[in-house]
Amino acid sequence: MSNNKTILVAEGVTKSFGTHTALKGVSLNIPENSIYGVLGPNGAGKTTFLRIVNQITYPDSGSVFFNGERLKPEHVALIGYLPEERGLYKSMKVGEQVLYLAQLRGLQKQEAKERLKYWFERLEIGDWWNKKIQELSKGMAQKIQFIVTVLHQPKLLIFDEPFSGFDPINANIIKEEILHLKEMGASIIFSTHRMESVEELCEYIALLHQGEVILDGKLYDIKRQYKRNLYSVQLETAEGMGVITGLENKFDISAARFDEKREQLEFNVKLPNGQVSDFLSRVSSEASVTGFVETVPSANEIFIQTVQEKMGNE
Repeated sequence: MSNNKTILVAEGVTKSFGTHTALKGVSLNIPENSIYGVLGPNGAGKTTFLRIVNQITYPDSGSVFFNGERLKPEHVALIGYLPEERGLYKSMKVGEQVLYLAQLRGLQKQEAKERLKYWFERLEIGDWWNKKIQELSKGMAQKIQFIVTVLHQPKLLIFDEPFSGFDPINANIIKEEILHLKEMGASIIFSTHRMESVEELCEYIALLHQGEVILDGKLYDIKRQYKRNLYSVQLETAEGMGVITGLENKFDISAARFDEKREQLEFNVKLPNGQVSDFLSRVSSEASVTGFVETVPSANEIFIQTVQEKMGNE
């Protein structure tokens, strides 16, 4: 369950590479024990921000606070980072490699073996221990990288395009593991281009465009903010499109279609505040209402609309 405590706070973070400004005064508050999506088009600054959190690079100005303290080198041990560009030693055996990486993270050999046994069984990859990385498919190697990221049970997990290379079945397995880690108390920053994953996983999002935060907050609240008073309607009627004729004069109706075999009429209607009861009263006198649902925009629609508006204003 989310609370008001933050795991990570960024204040006015700016970073340039030569003449290119990758981040322009980025400020974010990432709640503890939440899944927070950092989104944006290519070149928006997402990976630069994640690399700053991991202290791979440093901001030119601004501050980052981790768990209430200014970010410092020892915090790296409390963070797990799965970068978009993976890095495993291809000629090493899987078992040797994960044990080596686990010990680099500060785990004793025996404890590392116990945790690895748990994860290898959980992801059903026990027979991979003596295989070399180069013998694995991209998706199989991804599972190994995922285990290495979460093995030391960090307070903050950062996943940059975690589903890259996975088929739908394995992507779903990793999605369930991410949700399970959150239930177990981890805080998660999640960066992806796959908007359906955002819908399924993220409680909070920040949308970056050209190094600036142009939208952030609770995904539920943002979706309500972007709603367009559009409703999807289903009617049972033998009258077909004739029902629409009587409604079009008063209401803004679109995308109407009639299924003659099922005698089902479907359409969208835009109803500004105050028109819902009037519409339902009118339409129920014409036909049997079998469906009436407000259409809330998807994360993908909000993403596209917000970026397009921002580009249009520049």
